Amino acid sequence: MNMSATAQPNWWTRNWKWFVPVLAVTLALLFAAAIAGFLALVMGMMKSSEPYRQAMARAQAEPAVIAAFGEPIADGWFVQGNINISGSSGDASLAIPVRGPNGEGKIYVDAIRTAGAWEYRTLIVELGDGERRIDLGDKARAGIAALPEREPPL
Repeated sequence: MNMSATAQPNWWTRNWKWFVPVLAVTLALLFAAAIAGFLALVMGMMKSSEPYRQAMARAQAEPAVIAAFGEPIADGWFVQGNINISGSSGDASLAIPVRGPNGEGKIYVDAIRTAGAWEYRTLIVELGDGERRIDLGDKARAGIAALPEREPPL
């Protein structure tokens, strides 16, 4: 009996045709998940900031904004801008997308933080058409009490 010794191809030679595409798709999915996680982290940090919360609270309590958008007024996912805080000082410049049953728009926030307190230089809601704006900062500048910055503990 003559047995011919044929060399078996190694694992890579037999499997590279399916392994390379699977590896490429896996790496692409991991990269996309990392980017999505980073964006979610950044958006979460922006949405937990005092200027963001204050702007949303004022917009949701303002009768002119409620009349324009309807209730409930909800925030959009992608907040644009930046927040810089260093100790008790900082600044914030945000464009917050908002929407309601009757329309959508943006809240523009420009604020500075001095000695731990935020001062809002600009706090405006721009309606979706871009032609009408509602100034949410007038009441705060006129000395009328602003909404609380933090909810009291239960």
